[in-house]
Amino acid sequence: MKNIERESFELQPQLVGDLLELRPLRPEDWESLFAVASDPLIWEQHPAHDRYQEEVFREFFHEALASGGAFVVIDRKTQRIIGSSRYFGFDSSKREIEIGWTFLARSHWGGKYNAELKRLMLGHAFNFVESVVFLIGATNIRSQKALEKIGGLMTGQRKETNLHGETVEQVVYQIKKPGNLASP
Repeated sequence: MKNIERESFELQPQLVGDLLELRPLRPEDWESLFAVASDPLIWEQHPAHDRYQEEVFREFFHEALASGGAFVVIDRKTQRIIGSSRYFGFDSSKREIEIGWTFLARSHWGGKYNAELKRLMLGHAFNFVESVVFLIGATNIRSQKALEKIGGLMTGQRKETNLHGETVEQVVYQIKKPGNLASP
């Protein structure tokens, strides 16, 4: 099958797997998503370790809506919102996009839900790009191990300043489109 290059990336498709459904984030998802995000243990290794607080999460939620690439993650069995993720920073010249800002309820930790979430998002992304990057807090070992489980390779580190003027250290992981023979 011939690889078709596309200049635009569909940032918010409906994606459905065996366990999960991803759909675009909507303003009316606030209450259900905050109920998940209000668990401090979700954020304990994350650079924004206070994101469980309502005012901090409200800022995150509004940024997610404004990004135009955010999803809610729904458990297909219960039809409940169990988390969120998003696409960001599509670069058509590099044929690359970022997947990030992902969190799941602790009840859905352990691999199979995150693996399906990433499989769905990667599968869609590889219709448009050759490479997907993930930026993870340098101290977020849990997320780093989760990325490695699905084939992510650490390619570097970055230091960035967040909206509050704080320096945040991140590690960069990458997953390339299967069968991509292009050199890095």
